[in-house]
Amino acid sequence: MNSSTEADHGAASSDDAAVAGAPEKASAAVPGPPEPAERGVPKWRRTLRPYLLIVPALLLTGGILYPFGLGLYYTVFDFAASKPQPDFVGLENYRRIFTDSSFWDSAWVTVLYAVGAAAVETVLGVAVALLLHRSTLVGRVLEKVLILPLMIAPVIAAIIWKLMLQPSVGVVNYLLRPFGLGGVQWTDTPTGALLSSIAVDVWVYTPFVAILALAGLRSLPASPFEAAAVDGAGWWFTFRKLTMPMLWPYVLVAVIFRFMDSLKVFDIIYALTEGGPGDSTVVLQIRAYLEAIRFQRYSFGLSYMIVLWAVVYLAAMVLVRYLGRIQNRAAEVPK
Repeated sequence: MNSSTEADHGAASSDDAAVAGAPEKASAAVPGPPEPAERGVPKWRRTLRPYLLIVPALLLTGGILYPFGLGLYYTVFDFAASKPQPDFVGLENYRRIFTDSSFWDSAWVTVLYAVGAAAVETVLGVAVALLLHRSTLVGRVLEKVLILPLMIAPVIAAIIWKLMLQPSVGVVNYLLRPFGLGGVQWTDTPTGALLSSIAVDVWVYTPFVAILALAGLRSLPASPFEAAAVDGAGWWFTFRKLTMPMLWPYVLVAVIFRFMDSLKVFDIIYALTEGGPGDSTVVLQIRAYLEAIRFQRYSFGLSYMIVLWAVVYLAAMVLVRYLGRIQNRAAEVPK
């Protein structure tokens, strides 16, 4: 009896020892931290590597800032083809710009073009995105066709539309002739030229807005719409109270891109109307081109470009700040 008890006690003691030694064996079985892969790399290379990684960014920044600074430098002189030895004039070029009535006319045309194009493209883009959001065969086919205008260079699209809008041989008037609307002078009047330019811009860039809006629609959560459907909410109420408040940050991104791009438009208007008739469609970008290239007043034309850059920069700052507030409101982040 005693021997069996002692045997049991010995077995228990050996088990306890085995359990006690298990952590030590386990810890011994776990491999240590691997040796650094860069142990053989010299220290100076490891120190220099972060700085080498930012070299492309520095080169890109320098490639942007150098011509900008050079152009800003030229604006304080009177460089021109007729004056090979320019003089320092300070801010005289800017004073001439802001006291010239043609500048304010071009600025007004630029604002009309940018606001009109961005507004129409936003409305049509959101409408097209809502139609394509429905999972139908027609919607999937149209989604693939939608990007075709974006694959055409804007200047090529403007030339195509210029031919189509010809009063006598254009296909647009030919299609409208049975309805008694043939022979319209689309680009021969100031209003018609501006509206035609906006229409071409809308045709080219509405798919861009639609694609961004469609991506936003597909990223919205489904639970609020399911709850609204259970409560019997109508389509208009759901769109006004749920869809647009959550979709607006995506739409505003498209508005920012299109508004800034429309402020500095050149290719569409110049290829379609060349700024005419008269100066009715001469925007700031075309005015800068005319002054610097056609009239060869280089410093004066560069001053127009600097003013246009300042306008685009200020507009972008205002819109981006508004976008930040909209995003915070959509995410319910306190200010």
